[in-house]
Amino acid sequence: MTGATAQRYAGKVVLVTGGASGIGEACCRRLVAEGARLAILDLDAAATEKLAASLRSSTGAEVLVIPCDVADAVAVERSVNATADHYGRIDVAVNNAGIAGVLTPMTDYPLDTWHRVLAVNLSGVFHCLRAEIPVMLRQGGGAIVNMASILGTVAFPGAAAYVAAKHGVIGLTRTAALEYGPANIRVNAVCPSFIQTPLTLGPIPAGETWDTLAALHALKRCAQPEEIAAAVAFPGSDDASFVSGSAQIVDGAFTAA
Repeated sequence: MTGATAQRYAGKVVLVTGGASGIGEACCRRLVAEGARLAILDLDAAATEKLAASLRSSTGAEVLVIPCDVADAVAVERSVNATADHYGRIDVAVNNAGIAGVLTPMTDYPLDTWHRVLAVNLSGVFHCLRAEIPVMLRQGGGAIVNMASILGTVAFPGAAAYVAAKHGVIGLTRTAALEYGPANIRVNAVCPSFIQTPLTLGPIPAGETWDTLAALHALKRCAQPEEIAAAVAFPGSDDASFVSGSAQIVDGAFTAA
């Protein structure tokens, strides 16, 4: 990062859900490097505290840690309000928390897994929006970035719950952008393809993971979390002041065919 983009988040308060690992961790590191004051919401308290300590020691950043399950609407509201109480505002929210589910045909898809994936990946984003938007309304505006997926724009065999949830996230994003744009709240989504994180490794057969997935992309590789964090940093920043209601695809031309 150089020049005008180096401190786009200087002094801004940014909330990141699912920030303890993978894309969420990369987002936290990128946003702190650009000057953000951070609140990390994640179920894994130990991993979140470890990341926060690393960020504080390496950058001197102010980092608030709040354990939170985004599937729990009450917990989300409490956590978002705690962030606003601590910092006095929330300028940007990155609703990133998500789970992979399993890969299996729809008629065999376990009902408990279906409900959990929808609860975290779709209802979790709704819970966050429902809690974050009132804070931003009171302060006169803000920006929200929801983590969708290319599987919110296309299908993928065996991933019924994940595909349904991520299509829903894009719908929520566009609806919120229309409803709250007049109040100076921008809402966008980022749609990554397959990323080399522990989340992706879960449902993919061992031994063929990255070769199989890489071959599906025109660039013949999978993305790194840092590449998605760079994409997230733009719509949350003032550089994207006229960008709202978008679903930014970051996929190495996976969906171009």
